[in-house]
Amino acid sequence: MLKTTKKIELRPRSVDRSIYQQALTEGVHPLLAKVLAGRLNQSSPSMAALIEPGLNHLAAPDSLADIQPAVERLKLALQQGETLGLLTDYDVDGITSHVVIYRTLTEILGVPANRILSLIGHRIDDGYGVSDSLTDRILAADKLPSVIITADCGSSDEPRIARLKAAGIDLLVTDHHTLPKNGPPASAYAVINPTREDCYYPDKTLAGVGVAWLLMSALRNSMVQEGLLPSSTPKLSFLLPFVALGTVADCVSLGASAINRALVRAGLQIMNASDEACWLAFRQLMGQRFEAFTASTLGFQLGPRINASSRMADPYEALEYLLAKQPSLAAEHLELLDSDNQQRRSIEKEMVSAALKGAEEQVAAGMQSLVAYLEEGHSGVQGIVASRLVEKHGRPTIVLTPSSDPRQLVASARSVPELSIHAALQRVDDLNPGMLVKFGGHQAAAGLTLWRERLVDFQQAFERAIVYQLGDRKLAPYLLTDGELAPNLINLEAFNLLKKLEPYGREFEAPLFEGVFQVAGIRAVGADPIHLQLDLALANETNLIKAIWFRALPQAGANFPFQQGDQVRLAYRLEENVFRGKTSLQLMVSYAELAN
Repeated sequence: MLKTTKKIELRPRSVDRSIYQQALTEGVHPLLAKVLAGRLNQSSPSMAALIEPGLNHLAAPDSLADIQPAVERLKLALQQGETLGLLTDYDVDGITSHVVIYRTLTEILGVPANRILSLIGHRIDDGYGVSDSLTDRILAADKLPSVIITADCGSSDEPRIARLKAAGIDLLVTDHHTLPKNGPPASAYAVINPTREDCYYPDKTLAGVGVAWLLMSALRNSMVQEGLLPSSTPKLSFLLPFVALGTVADCVSLGASAINRALVRAGLQIMNASDEACWLAFRQLMGQRFEAFTASTLGFQLGPRINASSRMADPYEALEYLLAKQPSLAAEHLELLDSDNQQRRSIEKEMVSAALKGAEEQVAAGMQSLVAYLEEGHSGVQGIVASRLVEKHGRPTIVLTPSSDPRQLVASARSVPELSIHAALQRVDDLNPGMLVKFGGHQAAAGLTLWRERLVDFQQAFERAIVYQLGDRKLAPYLLTDGELAPNLINLEAFNLLKKLEPYGREFEAPLFEGVFQVAGIRAVGADPIHLQLDLALANETNLIKAIWFRALPQAGANFPFQQGDQVRLAYRLEENVFRGKTSLQLMVSYAELAN
């Protein structure tokens, strides 16, 4: 959470009393019952599916629209020895999708590697999805695939798909992004996307990698049933660690989806028991800091390193890391990913600082949305910068940078929970035809390309679209908390209890508590000392509680926001700290202010 001079409202979650009572009746601890009742509603999956997510909660892929024609086309391609292309997005969801499809084809179905073409667009040179430049390169190549499988992209790319179809290439689109108003791309051979109106798969919140895994599972199952593969052919559960990684990193729902929770839980269990090179290399990189793979590990440590590669340089570096067979080779690739991530952090810091200046002016002017254009910005870091502005100001944010086409700007958009960024962009496009070159995404995040000359018009149109959704409401930054935690629950026992509800993620966020403490000690820590280490005391308590507040200071040497002896109100999470073999409780502070 960014440090802010303005107060952020700490807003206790509303608790559904019927769910709370139901949980208690089922024997759930009162603390866990409150956490569940603060996140779920009557339309949520069953309590058992959330508390103990298992693969038995998965729905068969048969109800996915177009799954059968896609499977039949792939079986024909395999039988005839056709060349297949894998065209996936460059983010974690796309890269893990690539791994799932590639390993299924090569390791389970016996497709020679020389009959598979990896087609991942470059973030800077190509942009997102089935872009014009990537399509140009595919069509100009000496060897054309006869079938291309997309993953995590393709739903909004009809013009390029039509060009590929005209060249004799069948496109099997697998995606999870919201479809455009005119429906699935008409030129695709099949479009497998659970958000289709005519798709009856019971879960619309799958990540792209989840959709890709279901297609590969359906293909494997069909070939076994028809005797094209022996019945002893392994199922694809060994690929669930990659499904878990892509699902967590893409921030799809872990509250409204029993299937996503099951995929992540199972993937983490397999990952923690695995000796595959990529997971061994990551354990080695983290060293003594590493305890076990968790959803938090994937979302905040491994995911950003994989994303940094595609944002800053070459998306194939991340693919090679995840596909590496030898730990030493995986470690070499991971070291480069880690270096890219450090570079990304430096660029992010500069871009956030620049973007905040304009954002402050827009907030002061009463705008409910933020649009930041950074002439010197790096397009690979736009999404992260947009997220930082959303955190600070609680408004949907779009960050734009120059495109490789000097006539255009490219952007990433991030939203707040109560607003759909895709719906806002759809309204902008409906009311201003031709303003946007293209756009796509879902409720929480989106990407777009804009004609440079329309920037001012776009900012005004986007603000109107956001206000249209808001009605009379006004936006301001806030944090949802689970209220105050009783002093007898601020301990490792409560931390271990809360772990039972993992995995946490979007729409099932890790518990965040609030409370007033006295500062018994405070000091700046870190290589760049902008973090604060705190010693805290509760009223009438003598035992001190350790706490860490990351990025508490705007820069090294800045004045502390409070001093020893002050009473402070904190928003915090319970964490464990392992040092020299000893485990102790630590509070992870998200926000702090002087208590009234």
